[in-house]
Amino acid sequence: MILLTVLFLCIISTYSASVKGHTTGPSLNNDKLYKFAYSAEVYVDRVKASLQKSAGYRISSGVDVNLLWRNPDNDDDQLIKITIKDVQVENVNERPAAKNVFKGKSTEKILGKEYLEALQRPIVLELVRGKVKTFYSYQNEPAFTQNIKRGLASLFQLQLHSGSTREVDVSGKCNTTYHVRQDQVTKIKDLDSCEIAKEGFTSHNPILDIGKKVTSATTYVLEDSFIKSIKAEENYVFLLNFQRKTGAKIVSKQKLELKSVQAGPGLIAGKQVAGVIKALDSSYVAMPLEAEPVKSECKKCPSLSEHWKSIREHMHPEKLSTAEAAKSFLSFIKSIRKATKEEILQVIRSENKDLLPQVVDAVTSAQTPESLEAMLEFLDFKDASTSVLQERFLYACGFASHPNEMLLKSLTDKFKGDIANEEIRETLVIVMGALIRKLCDRGGCKLPFVVEAKRLILNRLEKAKKDDNVRMYLLALKNALLPEAIPLLLKYSESEEGHISSLAATALQRYDPSFLTKEVKETMNRIYHQNRKVHEKTVRTTAATIILNSNPSYMEVKNILLSIGELPMEMNKYMLSMIQDIIHFEMPASKTVRKVLKDMRAHNYDRFSKTGSSSAYSGYITRGPDVSSTYSLDILYSGSGILRRSNMNIHIFDRNAELHASQVVIEAQGLESIIAATPDEGEENLDSFAGMSAILFDVQLRPVTFFQGYGDLMSKMLSATGDPMNVVKGLILLTDYSQEIQLQAGPVASAEFLGGLAIDISGGMEFSLWYRESKTNVKNRVAVFVAGNTEVDSFFVKAGMETTLEVETALDFISTVQFSQYPFLVCMQMDRIESPFRSHVTKYESLPSGRRYTARKGKAVMLAGNEYPLHQENSNMCRRVFSAKSDSGGGWF
Repeated sequence: MILLTVLFLCIISTYSASVKGHTTGPSLNNDKLYKFAYSAEVYVDRVKASLQKSAGYRISSGVDVNLLWRNPDNDDDQLIKITIKDVQVENVNERPAAKNVFKGKSTEKILGKEYLEALQRPIVLELVRGKVKTFYSYQNEPAFTQNIKRGLASLFQLQLHSGSTREVDVSGKCNTTYHVRQDQVTKIKDLDSCEIAKEGFTSHNPILDIGKKVTSATTYVLEDSFIKSIKAEENYVFLLNFQRKTGAKIVSKQKLELKSVQAGPGLIAGKQVAGVIKALDSSYVAMPLEAEPVKSECKKCPSLSEHWKSIREHMHPEKLSTAEAAKSFLSFIKSIRKATKEEILQVIRSENKDLLPQVVDAVTSAQTPESLEAMLEFLDFKDASTSVLQERFLYACGFASHPNEMLLKSLTDKFKGDIANEEIRETLVIVMGALIRKLCDRGGCKLPFVVEAKRLILNRLEKAKKDDNVRMYLLALKNALLPEAIPLLLKYSESEEGHISSLAATALQRYDPSFLTKEVKETMNRIYHQNRKVHEKTVRTTAATIILNSNPSYMEVKNILLSIGELPMEMNKYMLSMIQDIIHFEMPASKTVRKVLKDMRAHNYDRFSKTGSSSAYSGYITRGPDVSSTYSLDILYSGSGILRRSNMNIHIFDRNAELHASQVVIEAQGLESIIAATPDEGEENLDSFAGMSAILFDVQLRPVTFFQGYGDLMSKMLSATGDPMNVVKGLILLTDYSQEIQLQAGPVASAEFLGGLAIDISGGMEFSLWYRESKTNVKNRVAVFVAGNTEVDSFFVKAGMETTLEVETALDFISTVQFSQYPFLVCMQMDRIESPFRSHVTKYESLPSGRRYTARKGKAVMLAGNEYPLHQENSNMCRRVFSAKSDSGGGWF
């Protein structure tokens, strides 16, 4: 009895395995011809638009499928033949004849005889348990037609039980999940997981980049263990992260529907697949199922020199802060990316000195091997006469959207060689620091040339003796933000004096709080509280900022508050203003500060009634659903009323990322002797100095010196014109996104977004002994142009959508100080002018013959100007400054 039971269970188990084996994939009946109707559609449009007015096209056809062979030893191993017939190409949406690019053209005329014949040649699939094991087609067919057939073949791949797997189809090797319910199967493909050779790159900072959302779902309806219908749809959505109303979508749909089953050819006899294929047609070869690359060529595109001539007039220096300049810059980059080194050099060598800097901006921003080789061949760093071009090249490298190791290697080699201009040498190593950080952010910190560049900067800083050399390497580390550099920065912050100590401290201030260890906070506390030596105000206030921005403890906050009242007069006022700003702006430390303020020893009238003119204030420039931007203005004076430091920052952030868009710092020291005033504690031996430093899009630039030393100061005061000094002027590539997309229907699509910034930042410091008044002025003139092109480029038609947006604006920051009395009068002003904002969307379909359909829509609005109120105390002071101004003549000197 037991033996019979065991035997029965074995039989049942064998039968169950057999049934399961037969249901792992679709099965065709012998001697039958399955006739399907097939269509593949592509749509391109705005993200939230319906598909009824989209650009795109449809390929429709009949499809015949029959079983060629079944493995005698395994019913789930089959060869099937698929033939495309009666191909039609048409608009994806109905249109009037005048707007139909295909009107009056036969399929053969649209595709060409060679392509149509290739498309209609049969393919053969070996299906094993429902998966495509081998794809057989003819060699030397056009890649486009092969991919269309691969897209159709991929539809026949499915499994008949629920679960997740990793499978290969036209999209590459992808994570795929099946959900089976009776005669319906749903296949969900994770397109982000697909491994396939494709070109593309993204922007370094997420805020300036493009967000992408992708979905793919295929629904099968089965009947008699074979396919009755298939509906597949994939969606690609692209959104500009800082302006999510700007974007595009690509939708690809496939539909296969069984129309009839007829008597068909019989099976081919044979035991091996190879023999069956040879007997069928010896021209068949096994090919990968994943799509092969398709390269499109532009046959009527202008040459690089022709393109440059067409935009040249918009690139003159006086027009640089316009949207038209930014637009021309982007179009020139696209053209350069297709050019050879020789073509690039031809344009560079033919241009005059006024326009050459703009050409250098564009060529460097193109970031191709050819453009880098052209720049390195053209620029001679041993020649000081071309230092303007060298600087523009270096800054464009620093702002590179997707730098590679070879760019860093090239700059490192230049730094080791002879450089005629010391300012260029300084700029070069500062830019190397920026590139190190960008490469490390993308996981390239251990690349050989990155390791070499890091070692060079750290080793040379440790050996540097001159202040100028120390400053140069500290600025490089301020960009690189290497964790291993923190001990060195601590050393220079605490042991040095003047601008070296200040620079090291501000470099530490740029690190993420997660890197600020217990040792860092202990050092910052020693500096602020002057436990070991006396420090100047700028270093102490930076140390306090680092402490308060890095999750301070209750005692750290309390000790800072208790110090107020014991500090130099203006520093007292500055620290009070900083504490109030933390509470007002709900910064991370605000909860701890509020807790400490409950203690009356820290929070009392004597401490919070200190007078002075220094201040720190933060506010919003914009608050939006996508991104917000904030400004912070802080200004610190000496006890005699002379500016020590003014600092203006603009940050842009969203829920996941932050971008330090700009910082302009004007710093002065050692000026008390001019007005016979007494320097503050710790600042008695500082040399006379004034200068300006800037950060732009997370890249520290080389500081600009207004004067250095008493003699230089007097000379410039007597010859000053009041004109601002340029800090940065040029064209910057902000957004740089390019992705190839392999659609599962077969065609290749692309998404390209470029954002350009035309910028002019200048600043100046004026000083009048006669009127006992000083003024600093920072002018920011910017124009932004963003262009997106989302396109399905089939050799016979291009269907796509172009999106553009542009804005021009200016932001001025002016601080005026009257120090004829104490407390002296200080007025800070920050104004943004009225700004035009324009956006356009153009959908198009075009044939190689030149026939084209376009639909264009746009809008233009004027964004109101704004005078930012800052805080009430500043508003009251400004009224007093302007009412006290004398009407009598006089000049600045």
